[in-house]
Amino acid sequence: MSSLTWNDWLSPVWLSVKISAVASLLVFLLGVLAAWGMTRSRLRGKSLLDTLFLLPLVLPPTVVGFLLLLLVGRQSIIGRFAEWALGHTLVFTWWAAVIAAVVMSFPLVYQTAKTGFASVDQELEASARSIGANEWQVLRYITLPLCKNALASAFLMGFARSLGEFGATFMVAGSIPGQTQTMPTAIYQAVESGQLPPAAYWTVAIMALSFFMLRAVGKTQKEPS
Repeated sequence: MSSLTWNDWLSPVWLSVKISAVASLLVFLLGVLAAWGMTRSRLRGKSLLDTLFLLPLVLPPTVVGFLLLLLVGRQSIIGRFAEWALGHTLVFTWWAAVIAAVVMSFPLVYQTAKTGFASVDQELEASARSIGANEWQVLRYITLPLCKNALASAFLMGFARSLGEFGATFMVAGSIPGQTQTMPTAIYQAVESGQLPPAAYWTVAIMALSFFMLRAVGKTQKEPS
């Protein structure tokens, strides 16, 4: 594996999985809440908010990374608070990579969950309310069970997208070996330095993980609700 040791190669793999796991949990909660609110609310200007939620899907990752630098950098309110609370800045930490992954994967999670909520027959929800069910009971016993496959797909898509995040992550977290270097950033740096064998192994690893996640998504979509 060229001049890299096994631990050197494994570090970006483990860090990618850790960042993706944390990011997928956070973005799943945010995406599902946003999707549920958007499908059930009658707010004016809802289409503008929907467009804003989907914007990271079409913006260049470097643009998103730059905006995140402005949002969580040392000179921002969030950045100053984080430095006061944590004793260090958010940028160039693995938490910065988590934030980048959350933002970049949010549109996929949000849109998938929104499609699931929209597919639920609202007459069933109305019938449950007519016999005394409150909103929490309607959500728990009617809405969520009927769109569980869509929500499972949303979670898996969020994980897969987080796993492959590169541009925004590179902007806000860099590629510090053992700290913020994920598989995509490790591949980039390995190719840049002419270390093709480890880059190839990382490529195979991320392709295998991504293939597994997409297969899981396909299975959830084929299962009956």
